[in-house]
Amino acid sequence: MICFHGYGDDPALARAVAAAERAGVHHVVVDQQQLTGVEFELADDGTHGQVRLPGRRVALTDLTGCYARPLAPLPSPDAATAAREAELAGRMVAWLDAAPITVLNRPRAMHSNGSKPYQAQLIAAAGFAVPRTLVTTDPDAVRAFVAEVGPVVFKSVSGVRSVVRVLDEAAAERLEQVRHLPTQFQARVPGVDVRVHVVGERCFATRIESPAVDYRYAERDGLTAELTACELSDELAERCVRLAAALGLVLAGIDLKLAPEGHATCFEVNPMPGYSFFEAHTGQPISEAIVQHLADVPALV
Repeated sequence: MICFHGYGDDPALARAVAAAERAGVHHVVVDQQQLTGVEFELADDGTHGQVRLPGRRVALTDLTGCYARPLAPLPSPDAATAAREAELAGRMVAWLDAAPITVLNRPRAMHSNGSKPYQAQLIAAAGFAVPRTLVTTDPDAVRAFVAEVGPVVFKSVSGVRSVVRVLDEAAAERLEQVRHLPTQFQARVPGVDVRVHVVGERCFATRIESPAVDYRYAERDGLTAELTACELSDELAERCVRLAAALGLVLAGIDLKLAPEGHATCFEVNPMPGYSFFEAHTGQPISEAIVQHLADVPALV
């Protein structure tokens, strides 16, 4: 039996639950949106216990894996409910970090994404090229960086999702604002965007053709993004699997830029990727791979 934890209507979680249902894999869903009557009991060792849902009890020892996508908690109607749900969330996190099962992904493995510059160092240590990068609050340092490397993009330093933008003339006129917030500037890398989803030792690569700098927001900018499944070389696929493993991730979304000659630059690794967007556009069986890995069963597709 496998466990799913997060918002029940979150597309990534919902697709994985649907894949488990299609495959007839026994599962339980701990829905953050429906916690009334839910209890999560842990023994002193932090690994044994049970999940109590309305009308159902599941022993933690019956679980072979868990796909966890905990999102921000819903507003609670009162302080007592908020405190109870916070305690439940804390127990879930403690169990996910210690449970002797497969977890996608353990909370402690998420930390590398909390600082993009730190994660970039780990990516480079794993053998990937990373863009020339400057993190600064000094506008003059940015101007010197642009003079040295040429076209530049910028984004947030933290793990909070942000829109990648080109440092064009309009943005350059606002450079004084960086004095108030450290910002990450990177040399703009030519090539084609490729998102690689790693599930265990399997890779699902998607090629993205878009005139947008940040294809995730192409539609918002009045542009388009065309997603197609593609194949990686064996060597690059193996590197992606090794990178995910080095970061302690079973499931990862790796953002690459492939130059025409095949050279790959890695921008970052998402430890809680919204793979559903890519699966919906390409038909790649990522959700099935997640269920297969958690249930430790032969390929479902």
